[in-house]
Amino acid sequence: METRKLGNQGLRVSALGLGCMGMSEFYGEADEKEALATIDAALELGINFLDTADMYGPFTNEKLVGKAIAGRRENIILATKFGNVRGEDGSRLGINGRPEYVRACCDASLKRLNVDHTDLYYQHRVDPNVPIEDTVGAMAELVQQGKVLFLGLSEAAPETIRRAHAVHPISALQTEYSLWSRDPEKVLFPLVQELGIGFVAYSPLGRGFLTGRFQRYEDIPEDDFRRHQPRFQGENFEKNIQLVRKVEELAKEKNVTPGQLALAWVRAQSDNIVPIPGTTRTKHLRENAAAVDIQLRDEELQQIDAIFPMDVTAGDRYADMSSVGI
Repeated sequence: METRKLGNQGLRVSALGLGCMGMSEFYGEADEKEALATIDAALELGINFLDTADMYGPFTNEKLVGKAIAGRRENIILATKFGNVRGEDGSRLGINGRPEYVRACCDASLKRLNVDHTDLYYQHRVDPNVPIEDTVGAMAELVQQGKVLFLGLSEAAPETIRRAHAVHPISALQTEYSLWSRDPEKVLFPLVQELGIGFVAYSPLGRGFLTGRFQRYEDIPEDDFRRHQPRFQGENFEKNIQLVRKVEELAKEKNVTPGQLALAWVRAQSDNIVPIPGTTRTKHLRENAAAVDIQLRDEELQQIDAIFPMDVTAGDRYADMSSVGI
């Protein structure tokens, strides 16, 4: 597995990461045995960049990842996040970027992960009530203490990123990016290029929609949060599935899966991008990993762009977009 640089501070990760969120929550019933097998398979394939967060579960995903990497920490680039506050019962309690909360969250995450440091520590969502300088200042203290090696932000707006980067170098910006979520190209791509920040693309498969897995709304499990997201509902679903069917035709011509084509497209946009598709199955993991070897010709990229131009996707990314891009 090739590696890619994230930022200018020395962080290098596998060219494809593994998003672990769905192993514990949001995408239906969890299967710990299969999740552990999937992480094992990822490491065997050279995927060393694992992405988790304290809110996933809540709190259980970090424990799962910690269990999976026990005894082989030196081979892992471990990323986790703080900022989205959850109760033990799963309740959502807002966003918190206060310095004392940052410190407490880091210690709690390290304990759950059973490690003495995390390689990359993100602010999961920006707290509009706390100056970003205060939050990143507390994160910088964690770097000085050796609890964190590199800093990241998730779903932050350009001016926020500039202010944060002035306090301490930001190595990675994590934001949703895929064929059906191309907004980062407008202002975020030029900014991270200017500042020397790596870009980590979450949901590069459009939360599974770009794989062709869901042909009808009814295909989405009843306990799956995607049922409540605008792009998966009503007329939006019908418009978006027509786009996916065109991608399926291109993928068939190239003898790859639609998901592989979508991942290859993301990777082709810049050497600065590392996608972190999530999966709970080893079969899908191996399919995703094979996309690293797929090269798209200029005319193929143009064909894909013609199908999925900027802003063609119907519906918002989330039912509530209020915490995105602060």
